[in-house]
Amino acid sequence: MEKFSLKKVKSKRRKKFLKVKEISEGTETEYGVLNLTVSGYDMTLVSHYTQYAHHLCNHLKIPVSRSYGLPTRTTEILLMKEHSAKLVLKDLSATMCPLLIEVLLKNQPEGVDLSLKQHTQADFQARFKSRPEMEELLAQLNN
Repeated sequence: MEKFSLKKVKSKRRKKFLKVKEISEGTETEYGVLNLTVSGYDMTLVSHYTQYAHHLCNHLKIPVSRSYGLPTRTTEILLMKEHSAKLVLKDLSATMCPLLIEVLLKNQPEGVDLSLKQHTQADFQARFKSRPEMEELLAQLNN
């Protein structure tokens, strides 16, 4: 009977804990690690434009090391929620950067902000939401 039963298959999608990697500064001809941040109030526009930027980078053979959404920020003026996503570009050549920026700006939809800056350690930490309840419990365990 056991001979015909299905074998247990381990899930290929395991949770991997992110390790902090050293940030490369780049050289004279290449930028190091850059963040391309897309933000706006319409989540659909932000996600589709991020997908477009990711496909464009793949087409231009610009390595994208990570692509992820950031926690939503809420502004209390009219209770507006700003959605954002980030592409982490690695080893972008200095000759390809103006071309990438020009194409992205030409196709930028209304209401979507685009920013390109050097990757920092604070950018890595900003992707995680703070959980005060968890921090309180950890503080109680440590005391």
